[in-house]
Amino acid sequence: MAISLNLVPVIAAAPPSSLFTFTRLHHLPSYSPSGVLRATAKRFAFVTKSVSVTTTMASSVQEHPGNLKRQVEKLFDASLRSTVPDETGVETEVAASLPGKPGDYQCNNAMGLWSIIKGKKTQFKGPPAVGQALLKNLPASEMVESCSVAGPGFVNVILSSKWMAKSIENMLIDGIDTWAPTLPVKRAVVDFSSPNIAKEMHVGHLRSTIIGDTLARMLEYSKVEVLRRNHVGDWGTQFGMLIEYLFEKVPDTESVTETAIGDLQTFYKESKSKFDSDPEFKEKAQKAVVRLQGGDAIYRKAWTKICDISRAEFAKVYQRLRVELEEKGESFYNPYIAKVIEELNSKGLIEESEGARVIFLEGFNIPLMVVKSDGGFNYASTDLTALWYRLNEEKAEWIIYVTDVGQQQHFSMFFKAARKAGWLPESDKTYPRVDHVGFGLVKGEDGKRFRTRSSEVVRLVDLLDEAKTRSKTALVERGKDKEWTPEELDQTAEAVGYGAVKYADLKNNRSTSYIFNFDQMLSDKGNTAVYLLYAHARICSIIRKSGKDIDDLKKTGKLALDHPEERALGLHLLRFAETVEAACANLLPHVLCEYLYELSERYTTFYSVHQVIGSAEEASRLLLCEATAIVMRKCFHLLGITPVYKI
Repeated sequence: MAISLNLVPVIAAAPPSSLFTFTRLHHLPSYSPSGVLRATAKRFAFVTKSVSVTTTMASSVQEHPGNLKRQVEKLFDASLRSTVPDETGVETEVAASLPGKPGDYQCNNAMGLWSIIKGKKTQFKGPPAVGQALLKNLPASEMVESCSVAGPGFVNVILSSKWMAKSIENMLIDGIDTWAPTLPVKRAVVDFSSPNIAKEMHVGHLRSTIIGDTLARMLEYSKVEVLRRNHVGDWGTQFGMLIEYLFEKVPDTESVTETAIGDLQTFYKESKSKFDSDPEFKEKAQKAVVRLQGGDAIYRKAWTKICDISRAEFAKVYQRLRVELEEKGESFYNPYIAKVIEELNSKGLIEESEGARVIFLEGFNIPLMVVKSDGGFNYASTDLTALWYRLNEEKAEWIIYVTDVGQQQHFSMFFKAARKAGWLPESDKTYPRVDHVGFGLVKGEDGKRFRTRSSEVVRLVDLLDEAKTRSKTALVERGKDKEWTPEELDQTAEAVGYGAVKYADLKNNRSTSYIFNFDQMLSDKGNTAVYLLYAHARICSIIRKSGKDIDDLKKTGKLALDHPEERALGLHLLRFAETVEAACANLLPHVLCEYLYELSERYTTFYSVHQVIGSAEEASRLLLCEATAIVMRKCFHLLGITPVYKI
């Protein structure tokens, strides 16, 4: 299948070597997907009054210089305080107007406010009057062109095109980082990827790895310090089995190498098979666990060797995906578990049940086991300890866990246990805060879990290499191997292939499953990474063909949004910050994908109607092209996709 575009990327410097890191992936076949983030406010078309807002005073909105929605909210917040000074608990309700509806933004406070004040002594006769008062008390601002009240008090706001153009000009000079949203946290932990030592990373790890990376990138862009944690499964009873099997294969532990172990997946299966079938081996493996956890130097060395070989395999995936992680696996938290269990016990949370130690939680039919009947620790004890460490030692205000939806109950239970212990506030929206970011399955064409023809789970490194190979084949079919250097061809194939895999996953609401299809994700039509990379490369080509120095033009040129298509594109650009903020707040990367695709569509509409090079408005339109390219590149960066610049 040919890709009908030819692209050359600018490849960034190789990322720092990752510090790598138990699989949290326990897929279940069914789940209840959450709804897609949507605006739900009703609009009324009947306009009762329209007035012009004077611009004699600039609004003070420096706290959110790039966040358009926040700036509009600030104006209405001041209006609310003037309109109903005694109702201090009312929050401002501002939303972007739906397509085809009047205005750019709409304040929806009137009806809710009326329900609060109608039983009190008030001058207002109903929601429309409240809306009129909100409009009247709106502070004068150069950003507002006009306002109107519709239906039962909805206040529609039309922004000044001149102000919008100036805001985009400022971004072009000061940089896209001035549009970064400001979140109410300083430090967050994003716990993602989390493969098991001695097991290959498979397609099931794809979603956790790239969703987690995108969430981390969006938070980092929003000026949050992000601790990217890889909670690998590097501890537990399976290591006795693995170490004893290693000793049988290589009695001389000093000579243990990656070659001696061979394929990790095969090594694990062979050791597990022997553990299940050979009682003598099973007993030796169980004793090996005790020796390992007791600190026996020989067993610790063998454990370290197995972990190192696994990390080298994980690194192949992370390097391809350009994902950075710092490992703090199960073994890291092991020394702290006893102390944490004692703290929970001292608070009266732990009870005995059938020989095990558990925490009973309201709303759940089963208790949360924290110590097994044999005295060993488990998944819950490790997760509770990791949470304690992240709150108390790392001082994280927001801890985000990215795993499949099948683990929802586990996270709900241990979050509730943490609240019962007083580690977390009762409200799940108050900081410090924890969230489980659940995701659906990657399925094959048959609608079942994605596997090879031999029913093996697909190795992630093989899947990524296949995407690159298909992309490269398509480029060669277009003759690009004769136009580009081998390095350019390889870099382009990598950018398009890996980007296509990432975007095909991220564009879906994470709670839903999706069907993995190379042909669809590598198509240059529709909502795909290939189409978006093409759109970006086309914009860059237009700017180059103009012969203008775009950096000089940023300093001397003026941008105008005089035509509807220009204004629509400009407005969408200015909604970038609020989109990133919404994607962060709801932990939904697909919101950013939807924004990016719509941005490319709005640009296409603009370019199909208006000439850029050689037009009277060339300077202005080149600046609009550059602003679009800058925002697209930032979207690509947040999604972990390498942009391409040449067709």
